[in-house]
Amino acid sequence: MAEDYYKTLGVERNASDDEIKKAYRKLAQKYHPDKTKGDKESEAKFKEISEAYAVLSDPEKRKQYDTFGSENFQQQYSQEDIFRDFDLGDILREFGFGGGSARGFSQNFGGGFSRGGPSFSSRGGMGADPFGMGGGFHTGSRQMKGNDIEHEISLNLEEIINGTKKTLSVNEGGRTKTVTVTIPKGMIAGKKIRIAGKGEASPYGGENGDLYLKSNPLPPIGYELDGNDIYTRKEVKLTDALLGTKVSVSTPAGKEINLNIPAGTGHKSKMRLSGHGVPFMKKSGTGDLYVVIHVLFPRSLTEEQKNLVEKLRETGV
Repeated sequence: MAEDYYKTLGVERNASDDEIKKAYRKLAQKYHPDKTKGDKESEAKFKEISEAYAVLSDPEKRKQYDTFGSENFQQQYSQEDIFRDFDLGDILREFGFGGGSARGFSQNFGGGFSRGGPSFSSRGGMGADPFGMGGGFHTGSRQMKGNDIEHEISLNLEEIINGTKKTLSVNEGGRTKTVTVTIPKGMIAGKKIRIAGKGEASPYGGENGDLYLKSNPLPPIGYELDGNDIYTRKEVKLTDALLGTKVSVSTPAGKEINLNIPAGTGHKSKMRLSGHGVPFMKKSGTGDLYVVIHVLFPRSLTEEQKNLVEKLRETGV
């Protein structure tokens, strides 16, 4: 079950920034390591409330969380993404814990925070736990998180635009396991999502690693992908390019759009249909569809056509 950050902090979904801050401060004072003196359950709780505050205190991350929901958000955002530009030391000092407390926190949790992003665990890498709780060894318990798995997933254009659910066979240490995942809209080439706990099992009784899925789009028929923009080709006759015309364009979403071709349109001119591309994965908005006009020049002319073109040339065209 994906974590509900609002419930973690005990606030309503329409809570103001000030209400969220007050809720986190109250819980931080209760669960901070200086107060709990090594209690593992309290350490875990402090990690949970800090992660929730890192998301809900950031306007853009909160917007994405509210848009995509808990499960999809946590697939799209790694721990590194969540804690980027989140300086816990400054926040704790603001709440009255002081620099010594921030250092104590760092020591208790086997890591720390620095401006611009979290420190990484001994394993490091994308998705590493900035609290040191699962990415490396726990102090005293020697529990180590399992290895992460990276897997390429082939997606067609329809799946990239609309999102989908897929059941995958993933290789885990020489054996195959089946995983069902939700693919968000906008997962273009190179984009990754994290499936928490679906990596390799820990050999030391710790948490499972994570599964990272990397998009590998299939070549779309009739279209080309360039990031979130889509390109398609439309052929028009020479006379239509000279005089202007209307053509019907099929969008990848299955819509038919009448497109005006202005008089004098040149070969390989690009015409933009705004908002008919691929949705962005981690922000609102959509790419565009570009129609590339290919002017058809006749390979041969009849005598009548030659005479007409000669007369046209005499006019200075």
